Amino acid sequence: MESVDSKRTPVDEPMTIGEHLEDIRKRVLRMVIAVGAIAFFILGFHITPYVYNGITLYYPSFSPFDNIAAQLTVVMKHHLLPSSVQLIQTAPGQAFFAQFYIAVLLGITIGMPVIVREFVAFFRPAFDKKEIHIVRTITVPAVGLFIAGCLFSYFFVTPYILQFLYKYGQSADLLTFLNIVDFITFILQFLLAFGISFQLPLIMYAVTVSGIVDEKFWRRNIRYAIIGIVILGAAITPDGSGVTMWFVSAPMIGLYIIGIILSERQAKQTATLKS
Repeated sequence: MESVDSKRTPVDEPMTIGEHLEDIRKRVLRMVIAVGAIAFFILGFHITPYVYNGITLYYPSFSPFDNIAAQLTVVMKHHLLPSSVQLIQTAPGQAFFAQFYIAVLLGITIGMPVIVREFVAFFRPAFDKKEIHIVRTITVPAVGLFIAGCLFSYFFVTPYILQFLYKYGQSADLLTFLNIVDFITFILQFLLAFGISFQLPLIMYAVTVSGIVDEKFWRRNIRYAIIGIVILGAAITPDGSGVTMWFVSAPMIGLYIIGIILSERQAKQTATLKS
């Protein structure tokens, strides 16, 4: 059966409310299927190493208990937690839910091209050709920046925040036990925060190119942007020391400056082409 969106183009008559709802249902279903399939694979399979001619290769094997999410949990435990911290579960099912959260996040990340494609297709009737071109231009960089933000958080931010916070317990000679769900949600909170925050330069670029604001807007309001970024950093960091918030705020200020450079460079290129 032909879908609603394949019957219409941006120049057709407006869709009815019922057609919009049906279109939303189909697009959400596609996104859920894409994310769910990836999450199912992560929860159902184990990555097994295999040595061939001295080269280590990896292949998936069905193992719902020792799955990819469990393997990633072990890796995060050894990479992020100090040796003095014990990772535990205090109720049945906590390990499963922690693995489920990991699988969903990876499903969203890997399935991001499908999610972006469905969003763009849904809003396409409201865009003109210039806006559609802008969205298509930034789609691949947006996915790359999201992954880069997650990796930056995992390797350069989260380990130092955890070490900083656990030094308080070590100085008091305390034995620290950490719930697995609390640990995973803490990590995923920062992964998502940085994955989304790394979109800032692209958002600034897209808003400038679309003509909503001029390229000078960002430089004029940099003081207010820095204040807002510092407040955001203080809000999403777990302590009130005023130190860990800079692990979040400093990279975002750098991203804002990159956004200014991209916007101004694009404006100069556009002016040169017009002249």
